[in-house]
Amino acid sequence: MIDLKLLQKDFKNVSAKLTRKGVSQELLDDLKNKNEELKIAKTDFESLQALQNSMSKEFGVYKREGKDISELKAKVDANKIKIAEALDIQRQKQESLESLAMSIPNMPDDSVADGEDEDDNIEIKKVLTPSTFDFTPKEHWELAQQNGWIDFERGVKLATSRFSVSFGMGARLERALINFMLDFNRSRGFDEVSVPSLVNRTALEGTGQLPKFEDDLYKMEEMELFLIPTAEVPLTNLYQDEILTKEELPKKMTAYTSCFRKEAGAAGRDTRGMIRQHQFHKVELVTIANPNESEKIFDEMVECASDLLTALKLPHRLVSLCTGDLGFGAAYTTDLEVWLPGQNTYREISSISNTREFQARRAKIRFKDGKKNSFVHTLNGSSLAVGRTLVAIMENNQNEDGSIDIPEVLKPYLNM
Repeated sequence: MIDLKLLQKDFKNVSAKLTRKGVSQELLDDLKNKNEELKIAKTDFESLQALQNSMSKEFGVYKREGKDISELKAKVDANKIKIAEALDIQRQKQESLESLAMSIPNMPDDSVADGEDEDDNIEIKKVLTPSTFDFTPKEHWELAQQNGWIDFERGVKLATSRFSVSFGMGARLERALINFMLDFNRSRGFDEVSVPSLVNRTALEGTGQLPKFEDDLYKMEEMELFLIPTAEVPLTNLYQDEILTKEELPKKMTAYTSCFRKEAGAAGRDTRGMIRQHQFHKVELVTIANPNESEKIFDEMVECASDLLTALKLPHRLVSLCTGDLGFGAAYTTDLEVWLPGQNTYREISSISNTREFQARRAKIRFKDGKKNSFVHTLNGSSLAVGRTLVAIMENNQNEDGSIDIPEVLKPYLNM
């Protein structure tokens, strides 16, 4: 959640930053009005409290001097009722502002370039040179069918469109990738964690998926539980409403989970193959950090994901997202895009973001900073999306006859 104190102190600057992220003027005006209403409600409450304190002192003087206190007492009692009413109004105004603020995205960092969509993102660098083929490379769904690795029709038969079933070496490779990624991340200092695939509403509010993206989530109505869209949600919320010590930070975590997304806003996009599935496997990186260390840790997380792709010998590039492509909770993000020769393009395979205090404020995650409690910074990133990594392995390691070479680093996990 955005800093409401900063909003009250410097509305002009905050609104200018939010405008860069695409927040409408109508929403900003509503935010400003609710902010002003809260200010007025607080002033009214404080004025009544000041009057009450003044009358209480006068009440004591009257009693000591033996004066008649009946009229003053009546005023004090009447003012108590006004104070209670004013406090209730202040509470309502605070809740109204906070409710609206929950739908407001994080402010982009000043370093983030302005832009409308992914076409305006800025390439940072390329890593590894894509291989050239003396034949026309196939796309992954052709290779998957030819090798018997993935069956999309049976996925539809069991569930609906955008589900798939992995067989034989396809299934074994998925498991090998998961184990390889977790081991790799542990070697970089990330503790492995196993978390639930179902979380409550509070957890999703804490990381920013709710209330804005409820239509993209699978929900168990009778229990008010949701299937996770990413391990970022349970990992970050492990420390929801807690005060950590300075010495406990950073908390660097990695987890494998299945993830579930309706992709309600992505109709018609990547409907064929494994690029955009309703259920997919992912290994995640999450760090709870001291604000003084978050930029350094961000670079470490980007390097970790990039080195994973390099170990798999998959050409990729690093891209800095513009304001129009930046996620709801992110202050800044670097995407890793892997080369897919079958599609002759780079496609996103990881997204590393620093949300700064945004999620911590929503989830109430703090640390003891000297004599005061301060909000931590939270960072998250894919490391990596397993299905998309398998797609990249298939397309980059294919042979003219359709066979696929296995990356050397995965062979020990396959007993090869």
